Formats: sequence, structure tokens, C-alpha cells
Amino acid sequence: MLPLAHARVWIAASVLMVAALVHASLAPMVPVPDVRNVDKLGHVLAYGTLAAWFGGLYPRSRYGWIALALGGLGLALEVLQHAMGRGRQGDPWDMAANLAGVGAGLMLGLWRTGGWAARVEAWLARH
Repeated sequence: MLPLAHARVWIAASVLMVAALVHASLAPMVPVPDVRNVDKLGHVLAYGTLAAWFGGLYPRSRYGWIALALGGLGLALEVLQHAMGRGRQGDPWDMAANLAGVGAGLMLGLWRTGGWAARVEAWLARH
């Protein structure tokens, strides 16, 4: 992790975000109108947000580990959805969308937003 003054707060927020994703992925499915493949956008946005989040907390040298961890989380959740039923089903296209989101979030970090948490803390220290 980057040397952050409020590391415990960032870690707690990270745990909450990952827990929210796990809950949303494994909670019983709520009936919604059947809109073809719109959920893929949700997968891209969720995993892209997490990748950008962690890209702001860790140095670029850790981006490969972030990709592996989030990819592994996505795969585990898809396997669990397939195994548990409860209105859920594992979908390889969901996994592809997860990976696309991870890639997009980390590319954004490489291009522009990497290390954002240190900049936020520096801004907070000035104000």
C-alpha cells in the first residue's frame, strides 16, 4: 500500500466495497425486467470502480496483483452463483465483463488516476 496517513480508513472503505460487491453478487436475485445483457455494464462498472479504487491505494508495481485478486474474486463469485442457485447462475460473459472492468480501471490508473488516494490526503492536509 502507498504510505497513507489514513491507511486504516482506506482499508475499511475497501473492505466495505468488496463486501458490498460480494453481497450484491450472491444475494437472491430480485425479479427485474428482462433487458438483454444490460447487467454486463454493471459488471464492467463494478469491477472497473474497484480496480480504479485499488489503483489509487497501491503503487503501479502492484497492478498485476490487483488484476489477479479482482479477477479471482470475479471468478469465485461466478462459480458460487452457479453452485448455489437461489435465482443466480454463473455466466462466462459476466466474467468477461468483470475482466474488462478490471482492465479499464487499471488502464485508467496507469493513464491518469493512479495514486489518487495520496493526492486526496495531500489536499485534505492543505485544507
